[in-house]
Amino acid sequence: MKQEFEHLDIERIRKDFPIFNRKINGRPIIFLDSASTTQKPVQVINAIKYYYENYNANIHRGIYKISEEATSAYEESHKKTGKFINGKWNEIIFTKNTTESLNLLAYSLGMKLKKGDEIVISRMEHHSNLVPWQQIAKLKGLKLKYIELTKDRQLDMGNAEKTITEKTKIVSVAHVSNVLGTINPVREIGKIAHGNGALFAIDGAQSVPHITIDVKKLDADFFCFSSHKMLGPTGIGVLYGKEEILEQMNPFLYGGDMIREVGYYNTTFNNLPWKFEAGTPNIAGGIAFGYAIDYLKKIGMDSIRNHEKRLTDYAYTMLHEIEDLEIYGPDKDSRAGVIAFNIKKIHSHDIADILNRENICIRSSHHCAMPLHRLLGVQGSARISFYLYNQKEEIDKLIEGLKKVRKIFD
Repeated sequence: MKQEFEHLDIERIRKDFPIFNRKINGRPIIFLDSASTTQKPVQVINAIKYYYENYNANIHRGIYKISEEATSAYEESHKKTGKFINGKWNEIIFTKNTTESLNLLAYSLGMKLKKGDEIVISRMEHHSNLVPWQQIAKLKGLKLKYIELTKDRQLDMGNAEKTITEKTKIVSVAHVSNVLGTINPVREIGKIAHGNGALFAIDGAQSVPHITIDVKKLDADFFCFSSHKMLGPTGIGVLYGKEEILEQMNPFLYGGDMIREVGYYNTTFNNLPWKFEAGTPNIAGGIAFGYAIDYLKKIGMDSIRNHEKRLTDYAYTMLHEIEDLEIYGPDKDSRAGVIAFNIKKIHSHDIADILNRENICIRSSHHCAMPLHRLLGVQGSARISFYLYNQKEEIDKLIEGLKKVRKIFD
């Protein structure tokens, strides 16, 4: 299968990632946890360093040169992000992460709802797209409803049509499940939501880094994602929202830079996107995020998706060679580069711990999706996830490690 994995020059790509130069106990790191966070190329790391060494200043506050340079670079990242998902630059709000973006929506939208109004999410949501809606529902006396799953762990579209009604005000679902790897038909769900007069939000944390996203074609009212899952730094998230809706929404945070005029008894708010970016932001992170987008565009999102699909297909096939191993989610043709599994009578933490001795980094436990794991009938799972820097040979090492796990527990 070697030829199938030569579509991207992985060896050249890996040279851009300093962490892969590190060896622990004389062996390289095999990183299979990119759904949690991705490694950073030197282009992103250097962008942060260059900012602090050459034009470290606050944005929108100074008329001196380095402040103007910082402002220009920070705003340029908004523009790059907008183009990356086919949105306007002023529809791009930088937050702390996907979690904050979803909390912003829950607070700003939910506080305007009245008792008895309905919010619809799905059974496969990450806590970030469950807990904020759950809590605002409790606070405001709203009804929280769930789209059910099919036997192969995809969204039940028939159930979605029944669950989303004229009483529904907000529908918010994950584009890709961080546990099941399921790629959800979000455009179709959006049509159902809009047909009932509801707003439609997408948690794109697991999709934007891996597949081409066009928010216009998806007709999403809101789309949330994180920099750190797409080669960028931590501390930068994105909330895309349609301009006409954002204009009508109240800010989530109040303070400096989100204002136009302040008096002792009244305040008018700034233009988009600054209306929702109160205080001094993560300037270095925002600028470096633009460099991460540049890197992804240079590689090409279609190439990344195809490479991950080949890796996922191979891993999915090889994992079936491990006795008593159960994979959760749809078949390999219907999933993204995420595979969660368990081995009968072996705790996921034990699997991760033994693999760690081989410098193989995977995730274990509930992956911030406790209700979903209860629905699956398990406390947690082991999870592997891929990105553009992973190789077939690393999957072979994983399989060897899992066979060692079986041998130890047998």
